[in-house]
Parts: sequence; structure tokens; C-alpha cells
Amino acid sequence: MLVLTHFKGHTMGGFGGSNKNIGIGCADGRIGKGMIHTVEGSSNMWSIAEEELMERITESSKATVDHFGKQIAYINCLRNMSVSCDCEGVGAEPVVTPNIGILASTDILAIDQASVDLVFALGEDDRKALVERITTRHGLRQLTYMKEMGMGNDRYHLIDIDNDDAEITLADAVKDVVPFEG
Repeated sequence: MLVLTHFKGHTMGGFGGSNKNIGIGCADGRIGKGMIHTVEGSSNMWSIAEEELMERITESSKATVDHFGKQIAYINCLRNMSVSCDCEGVGAEPVVTPNIGILASTDILAIDQASVDLVFALGEDDRKALVERITTRHGLRQLTYMKEMGMGNDRYHLIDIDNDDAEITLADAVKDVVPFEG
């Protein structure tokens, strides 16, 4: 499985990385998504607390990760990032964060952690809106819960594979996220 994700903010998840992409995207449309979003016994699909939502998204994602095992790879595109999800269509907030590049990894936690770290490393004016969205929606709980569930490594090495001879800018470069060993 190849997980291709447009990394951005998200109304409920704080950010949409590979974890949210497959946690929600691979869940059954009628039953699975309802189980992730809804408190048992409630008919309000949006009634769940933020941190519990992050945990349920991650549990759903783990089922997909476990199913594919080593036959899964992740690509996060950190370009045209808004605080809004792509699912909001024309109602989405405008792009407010500079393009960073494209990340690739075989470790879901490492790639989402690296993506968040790169956003947080931007200058204050460039990161403010997206960081505020991530933190106010408890999005970082996705990362800590993935670690608790043994879904990968939150320590990584960024390997820049930008080719100086090609007509490619740093924003277009692909960075390979390799889990830190040791």
C-alpha cells in the first residue's frame, strides 16, 4: 500500500498526516467512520472529545498498518498547506503556510512526527495559524498515541535527496524519513 497524503490542518484532527489519512480514509463509510467519531449511545457524530478522537483515529490506522505490515510506505506532501482539510473544498481557509517539500518513509510515526516538526520549525509568522490549529485540536495526541501503540519511531533522520543538477527547488525536494536506530 502506498499512502499519499497532502499534509495540512484539519478541523477536528488538528492536522491531517498519514495517520489521519488512513485512520479515517480506510474506515468503512457507514460503520467505521461513525465508530471513530461518535460517543457510544449518542446520535451526534461530532460528540466525541478531541483526545479520544485522536486515539480512535490512531487505532483505526493501526489496523491498516498491521494488515499491510512491511508492505506499506508513506508520502507526505507539505505543500499548499491550509489550516483546513481538503474535504472542505471551496470553503477551506486559504493557504497560509509556506511550502516545505515532500517526505517519504516506511515508518508512519516518523513521517508524521517529521512533518509536524518541520511545520513547528518555521518562523513564527509562517507557522502560527497551522500550529494553533494543531495544538487547539489536540492533534499532537495522534503522535503520542502512535508511539504508545508501538506504531513506529518518533526519532528520525531526514535525508535530503535533492538533486542539484536537476531543475528542482528545495520546496520540491523529496526527503526520506529514516527512523533513528540507537
